[in-house]
Amino acid sequence: MTSPIKNQTNILEKMSIEKLNAMQEEAQEAILSSPEIVLLSPTGTGKTVAFLLPVIAELDINCPEVQVLIVVPSRELAIQIEQVVREMGTGYKANAVYGGRAGSKDKTEIKHRPAILIGTPGRIADHLRRENFSSEFITTLVLDEFDKSLEIGFEVEMKEIMALLPNVQKKILTSATQEVEIPKFVGLKNPTIIDYLDKGTSQLKVRTILSTSHDKLETLAELLCHLGNQPGIVFCNFKDTIQEVSDFLNYHNIGHGLFYGGMEQKDRERALIKFRNGTHQLIVATDLAARGLDIPEIKFIIHFQLPQRAHEFTHRNGRTARMFNDGTAYVIKGKNEILPDFVENAEIEDILKAPIPSPSIWKTLFVSGGRKDKISKGDIAGLFMKQGKLSSDQIGTIEIKIDCAFVAVQASEVNSLINLVDNSRLKSKKVRVMVI
Repeated sequence: MTSPIKNQTNILEKMSIEKLNAMQEEAQEAILSSPEIVLLSPTGTGKTVAFLLPVIAELDINCPEVQVLIVVPSRELAIQIEQVVREMGTGYKANAVYGGRAGSKDKTEIKHRPAILIGTPGRIADHLRRENFSSEFITTLVLDEFDKSLEIGFEVEMKEIMALLPNVQKKILTSATQEVEIPKFVGLKNPTIIDYLDKGTSQLKVRTILSTSHDKLETLAELLCHLGNQPGIVFCNFKDTIQEVSDFLNYHNIGHGLFYGGMEQKDRERALIKFRNGTHQLIVATDLAARGLDIPEIKFIIHFQLPQRAHEFTHRNGRTARMFNDGTAYVIKGKNEILPDFVENAEIEDILKAPIPSPSIWKTLFVSGGRKDKISKGDIAGLFMKQGKLSSDQIGTIEIKIDCAFVAVQASEVNSLINLVDNSRLKSKKVRVMVI
């Protein structure tokens, strides 16, 4: 299919995407031709790219104000979409605003207006209320994962946002579930509905692992050894359970990261960075990690504790078997535990005895310079290879942020590298380099 969007081939090349999938092509056509779109597609099928491509195509290059507002349920999703816009390299500015950081930092970043503003409902409503930017030129509104925003109590803020946007001509709603009714305050009249919910998880296998104990911890360790070195998520319902599982895994020398709502935002972001670059192959998490996160393709998820509702089970499972790849969701059934109806017919699988997975070959280094210092990935790789005496295969993923960067380096080389490059000059800035 020939794309109606100018320069799309260049954008996809920058993002290492060979071609759009069927959902993305259909969504693109609908968004370009309809004023109201509801896009339903499983987690991981590429909804962000599906709506960003046509939205960016319709931006007015001569408009100096915010034109597109994207409302999301979590900080992580806001940051992820901001990063995707940057990767597209279109020249349009995007900024993410969210709770958990000073509002003054938002104001500084959006003083030079972005064409696309992404944010959580509370922070977006606050900025609109204070008139920190003009809403006059916002013609496109995206409510990404709108059901999750409603589920976690943002209805009041979302109503306020709608009321403060007088000139919206296009509304795009996305979700990975059909459980939530679209609220009346959104004002949809006759939306075009694109529904791929029944087409996204056909490669998913669900398996039950029987535990002989109530606490299931030994069974979890045996299952992780059985699965070996491949990326996955262990889902728990409570912070206390996560701590219990983490302590147990630490005792058995099984490397992992943590991800839950009570963590500092910085620590949550670093946990995801380490997961993306392979420092950790495993994350122990609450349902906060069930959707909207920029993480690599994972081979399995484990329900150490089952969620209360069927659609939460679906969202967790959506972290694997993404983009129509294979993946397995494991349910650990405790002694005398009764499984809910939504887990019925899950085939029982036996665990083979296996050694503890070997530690990751990667460690993550923090570099105290980023985009605002005009530092690029090539600059960091050059410093580590020339002055740090590393070969290219000893350097893994490099992520550049506004004021810092994170680099995966072979664990065996970390100490000698830090001795050689810490306090070195990169561009015009002297940078610190340390393990996180």
